[in-house]
Amino acid sequence: MDAPSVGTPALWFGFTTFVLLALLLDLGFFRRRSHAVSIKEAAITSSIWVSLALIFNAGVYHFLGRQSGLEFLTGYIIELALSVDNLFVFLIILSYFHVPAPLRHRVLFWGILGAMIMRIIFILAGVTLLGLFHWLDYVFGAFLVYTGIKIIFQQEAEVDPEMNLVLRFARRFLRVSKEYHGNKFFVRQAGRRYATPLLLVLLVLESTDVVFAVDSIPAIFAITHDPFIVYTSNIFAILGLRSLFFLLQGMMDRFHYLPVGLGLVLSFVGVKMLVQSLYPISIGVSLGAVALFLTGGVVASLLHTPSRKKR
Repeated sequence: MDAPSVGTPALWFGFTTFVLLALLLDLGFFRRRSHAVSIKEAAITSSIWVSLALIFNAGVYHFLGRQSGLEFLTGYIIELALSVDNLFVFLIILSYFHVPAPLRHRVLFWGILGAMIMRIIFILAGVTLLGLFHWLDYVFGAFLVYTGIKIIFQQEAEVDPEMNLVLRFARRFLRVSKEYHGNKFFVRQAGRRYATPLLLVLLVLESTDVVFAVDSIPAIFAITHDPFIVYTSNIFAILGLRSLFFLLQGMMDRFHYLPVGLGLVLSFVGVKMLVQSLYPISIGVSLGAVALFLTGGVVASLLHTPSRKKR
């Protein structure tokens, strides 16, 4: 049997309330006007979210123990790194649909809010299934090893939003206006209700995040089965995603070797799940390995630029 969660009902309620208040404050007060997010603004917001995550991590470490603190930090780093790698796909989607710069923050806000809801569903489902069927650890582990190796050796993949099944379905059954109408997802024209292209962008972002979650959720379960640690580390990583997008959108192509580092991380945590019953790998070793692989990918990207230009 897995150990009981360190998250009491009061902690779950308090953390969720904090997240909802932060999102409402962000959208309702700081972002009342749609505008293009500057690098300075994105850097400040990113630093705030990372600082909040580290402060929360320090609280977990102090009040809930060293093990939980290291599990949160390791999970947060993994989820944040996976999110950074996925930002390139978000950039392709927003560029493909020619989303005006002032509207990008708003559509990312609602996209990430939907992603949080889907992650919660995935986490609860994963916790329930792993509690009932412990052999799923080996299934998740094998899947992560396969995914990691695939990421390391795969060639560049073309991302074509037109192949998205949700987009095809929406275009078939919804009336869609030809132009954007500010930050509105629906408008009324000639007495008829139309979806705007912004809604299509949101649907593509949401459906794409489901694919990302298939990798990220098993990865965090390789670190801990505690639903509170899984939940909080995931949410903190997602909360900082919008700011990271605007901070890194001009330099995403420079992280050529980050996918290799991520592939090594996924393979490592997959092996950790496969051998944990015979040879448990401590959380300290796991944190060190994750930091080493990701740092190596970033440093290699900054030091060496491939001769063939990406995209």
